[in-house]
Amino acid sequence: MKITEIREKTSEQLTELLKEQKEELFNLRFQHAIHQLDNPQKIVETKKNIAKIMTVMTEKNA
Repeated sequence: MKITEIREKTSEQLTELLKEQKEELFNLRFQHAIHQLDNPQKIVETKKNIAKIMTVMTEKNA
């Protein structure tokens, strides 16, 4: 997910997207723990997406 795509979203959309990404991270960690995750890099990408979303949310609030 690109930062320009994230910046175009409204605050409500960002909140929903953050919730979805956190759920995805939980599911990926669970899959990794039971050795069903094919690509562990997805965990890293999801964490970066969460950080991007939180950064844009902070920018909009400031």
